[in-house]
Amino acid sequence: MASQDWFDKDFYKILGVAKDVSEAELKKTYRKLSRQFHPDTNPGDAKAEARFKEISEAYSVLSDKDQRAEYDQMRAMGPGARAGFGGQGGGFPGGANFGGAGFEDVFANLFGGGGGGFGGPRGPQRGQDLTTTQTLDFIDGVKGTTIKLSLRSGAEPTTIKIPAGVLDGQKIKIAGKGNPSPNGGPAGDLIITVTVKPHPVFTRDGNNIRVVVPITFAEAVLGATISVPTLGGDPVKLKVAPGTPNGRVLRVKGRGVVTAKAEGDLLATVEIAVPSHVSDKAKKALEEFDGFLPDEDPRADLLIKAGLL
Repeated sequence: MASQDWFDKDFYKILGVAKDVSEAELKKTYRKLSRQFHPDTNPGDAKAEARFKEISEAYSVLSDKDQRAEYDQMRAMGPGARAGFGGQGGGFPGGANFGGAGFEDVFANLFGGGGGGFGGPRGPQRGQDLTTTQTLDFIDGVKGTTIKLSLRSGAEPTTIKIPAGVLDGQKIKIAGKGNPSPNGGPAGDLIITVTVKPHPVFTRDGNNIRVVVPITFAEAVLGATISVPTLGGDPVKLKVAPGTPNGRVLRVKGRGVVTAKAEGDLLATVEIAVPSHVSDKAKKALEEFDGFLPDEDPRADLLIKAGLL
């Protein structure tokens, strides 16, 4: 029977507290353990679920002053107390004789009808978590923002701060903003799954932001100063050195994702724009230019590394 556990289980040991533990420390310990072993935190873990039930049983007794006093008295009787129940003529310390009453009946008489046993109310339970999704613009994901969410029907919207640098698919937990406990325990959490819209120009690379910047062939060969866009700010001027190859990355410090713990950069990859149509005059000029270049095969090194030369 459930009441028999009072003989078999050391509820103080289950919770890892001393027998003179205060109510405040008992509650603090219970909340810590219940969060650690809660089925929502350990889905599919049968051992964690059993431990959670054991913790809840212990707390439901020790958190009730009357039940805790009765439990302490019973445990103080020692192992021999069990023998005083159940048999014909069995006695109970102090002279009480229950005759042929069964164990469960004796417990009911002893503690006033069984209303405070394990069939009674459990300890305070944590409220359930709330889950929702939120779509952000790219710039809001990088720089952070605030949003308003209606968490319950008829309730005033709640302002939620989204931190800078949140990634697409990331989950944000807001402690205590979930459903309230049904019996005085802590509220659940609010879990927000974030979707970040792609940007037509910028992409994320960790805390860095990347952008592809077209340059002309002449700018790559001769060098130039170009204008590069930044996310949510004014364009910056970057110097393209003479002889810059296609794909070179130019770095702008501090123009990436900026958080309290990290500061990313803007990475501008230059891409030589090849015109699809050129005039005959331009073709002739380009052929003349090519004639002045060194007679080198730009693919020779590639073929050597490939083992073909």
